[in-house]
This record gives sequence, structure tokens and C-alpha cells, in this order.
Amino acid sequence: MSSQVCQNFHADCEATLNQLVNLELNASYVYLSMSYHFDRDDVALCHMAKFPKKQSEEKWEHANKFLKYQNKRGGRILLKDLKKPEKDEEGGKSMALWSIK
Repeated sequence: MSSQVCQNFHADCEATLNQLVNLELNASYVYLSMSYHFDRDDVALCHMAKFPKKQSEEKWEHANKFLKYQNKRGGRILLKDLKKPEKDEEGGKSMALWSIK
């Protein structure tokens, strides 16, 4: 049920939604990385992998809802590259400690 015409959809709204979608997808990507970091055999925190996994799925769903809305209003979707999460020098230890805070 997409529209061929923008329905009073301001360009600023379209740009902001595109930015929000990219932020949600990036957050999903980071949470997914954290989830599988905790799930590794050498980390021994597999019970902590569930929360970031759920958060990743939730962020992905948010992005999809915004994308559907953008299409429904006749806006143009502009997805940017997702950068991989930066790994620190300690091999992920500070990321694990940061996520617990």
C-alpha cells in the first residue's frame, strides 16, 4: 500500500527519518556484535548474550517500521553503510564491562 506521491511529506521529515533508520540499524548491528561476543566459548558469559540479542531484534523492528512509514508517505529511503563496531585493544573486555553498567 505505497503511494506514488508525497503526501505533504516535508523533506526535513524524510531526511530525519532516514537518519533515524540508519541509527537504529547501526544500534542493531552493535547489539548483535555484543550478543555474539558474549556467546563465544572463551568469554563464558553466554547467559548475558540474550539481552543484546533481544535489543538487536528490537532495533531492527524499529528500523523496519520507519522504512514502511517512509514508503507509505512517498518518501525516498536512503540507507548508509554500516560500519563495523570498533574493537578495543583489550580484546573486547571493556565492551563487556561497559555493557554491564
